[in-house]
Amino acid sequence: MKKVFIFMLLVTLLWGNAACQPKPSTSPHASASLKVLAVETFLADIARQVAGDRLSVESLLPIGLDPHAFEPTPQDVARIADSQVLIINGAGFETWLQKVLQNAGGQHLVIEASAGLTPRQPQPGEPPTDEHETDPHFWLDPTLVIHYVETIRDGLIQADPSGKEVYTANAAVYIDQLRALDSWIQEQVNTIPPERRILVTNHESFGYFADRYGFRILGTLLPSVTTGASPSAMELASLADHIRQSGAPAIFLETGANPQLADQISRETGVKVVSGLFTHSITPPDGPAPSYLAMMRYNVTAIVTALR
Repeated sequence: MKKVFIFMLLVTLLWGNAACQPKPSTSPHASASLKVLAVETFLADIARQVAGDRLSVESLLPIGLDPHAFEPTPQDVARIADSQVLIINGAGFETWLQKVLQNAGGQHLVIEASAGLTPRQPQPGEPPTDEHETDPHFWLDPTLVIHYVETIRDGLIQADPSGKEVYTANAAVYIDQLRALDSWIQEQVNTIPPERRILVTNHESFGYFADRYGFRILGTLLPSVTTGASPSAMELASLADHIRQSGAPAIFLETGANPQLADQISRETGVKVVSGLFTHSITPPDGPAPSYLAMMRYNVTAIVTALR
């Protein structure tokens, strides 16, 4: 059984009291009354693949919002208080959560999807990172998302034991899809010449992806695993020098990232800027990345196209 954390939540309200995926298995005895809330949109999508039609899984964050900048409103706190199951990424990603949990009371099941995974350390040649920071971006390696699925499966079984067969079957189907995605990504990456498998990104989010698929992380515009950091002039100058020396073909920006720093380095080095990667949120159904699987395929296609 993967780690499933049960927290005591007492929330005092201060302002007043699918694209190419098989259909998950369903159950005629769906637990519609069990309220399940996942914090991030990609995490809600992953959880829905496990829950199938037996449970309704909502996302706390709206589509397109940077989770690093999220601050819960009283309405968000109320939604958390009203849920029986809360699914979080963990590994320090939801830095605001402790504030919500400070006033303890009421019992909820909190499933930390990344619980049990080992945070990465910078590889040789990568820029050093703050020793107190943990990189929470496990989900950008689909083989680690298999762990997410297993943890969510076990948590849902704990919350709804009679749904064990449904959750187990749905998780098995989705794990097969994640393995197929992993194979597809490796095939795509193999089309990039090894010397061009270099990543420069706006912040430290692609470490697990790079480790899995053999990329070298040359540097980041923001020297942090969050998007709230600010680089020094010396750090930017050093990054520009590394880009010139390495011949890195592109700088990759996530949706919502300020392009100012990337454009500045582009003017200095001639490197192209590839923007619009979906790393922290999926898109609406009519967008290019309406699910976790579609999000990863979109990003990999953009990266491979730029680096070939």
